[in-house]
Amino acid sequence: MSFVFERKLPSAEHLKELLPVDAATAQIRERRVALLKKVIAGEYNRLLLIIGPCSADNEEAVLDYIHRLAKVQEKVEDKIFIVPRVYTNKPRTTGEGYKGMMHQPDPTQKPNAFEGIKAIRHMHIRVMQETGLVAADEMLYPDNYAFLDDVLGYVAIGARSVENQQHRLTCSGLDIPVGMKNGTGGDVDIMFNAIRAAQSSHDFIYRDWEVTTSGNPYAHAVLRGGLGSKGMNIPNYHFEDLQWIAGRYQALGVQNPAIIVDTNHNNSAKQYEQQPRIASEVLHSMNYDPLLRQMIKGFMIESYIEPGAQKIDDHQIYGKSITDPCLGWRETEAMIYEMAEKF
Repeated sequence: MSFVFERKLPSAEHLKELLPVDAATAQIRERRVALLKKVIAGEYNRLLLIIGPCSADNEEAVLDYIHRLAKVQEKVEDKIFIVPRVYTNKPRTTGEGYKGMMHQPDPTQKPNAFEGIKAIRHMHIRVMQETGLVAADEMLYPDNYAFLDDVLGYVAIGARSVENQQHRLTCSGLDIPVGMKNGTGGDVDIMFNAIRAAQSSHDFIYRDWEVTTSGNPYAHAVLRGGLGSKGMNIPNYHFEDLQWIAGRYQALGVQNPAIIVDTNHNNSAKQYEQQPRIASEVLHSMNYDPLLRQMIKGFMIESYIEPGAQKIDDHQIYGKSITDPCLGWRETEAMIYEMAEKF
């Protein structure tokens, strides 16, 4: 029962020297993040779509997928603002299974976080340089944000992490929008408390420093449903759920109260093919209720090139998820165009 220290990771400063962001790429990020903040604040009337694979497991397949997204973005830019999901850390309920590219840059090989850190930064830079889009990633380890703080456009805090103090305090110092999911049991108070914490200033310990943060006014809610004590899915995307949550959210008095609806996880009971239907229902609710139209900013959707999911083995299907099942590209493209018509 002990730790085995495999290898020391590079410092964030050294990694940025190895994989720098040039001035043109930095400007891409600056422009996209500025627009994204305006979407969250209600100053840029676009439907936010945070979309992509459950986990980014293969750089070439992920870039292929995002190149496709970029072409669609050009066609719907007057209605939809797309942020590709490039999720490189995968939380595991029991600790078993694939933990993401940061741990295993090659899912069929042994973990190697040293190479993984380099691989995920390289991939995020390629996304910006090749597509002009800026990606979202999940914050599983708050200290690791320093490796990617100049390449990310959006950070998601998962249902297992949202109650953690270090996640909440770290988010108060980020200069990009942060989505706080409701807890795994569906408790929205956990999410609301996380938003209030992230929007407040704090003094705490971060990466061996005492730091002070000013608060992040773009921390907001992500609804992903929950799982009840008897193992039953409890969705929170239906009209009455959204009305109740929006009313409570508005009463909090926080800055930029914004809602993103996660169409998978417990909202779909992991029936990935239901995601277009769920998005359509939410859009209908938005068009019916002015408060929902004001507060719901968009969707978080799991999508890849091929539909479904597969096990990790030596005969992988290109562009198919190796974690949670995802919507396929053909259905994804049709869904995005339908969203643009309904928004």
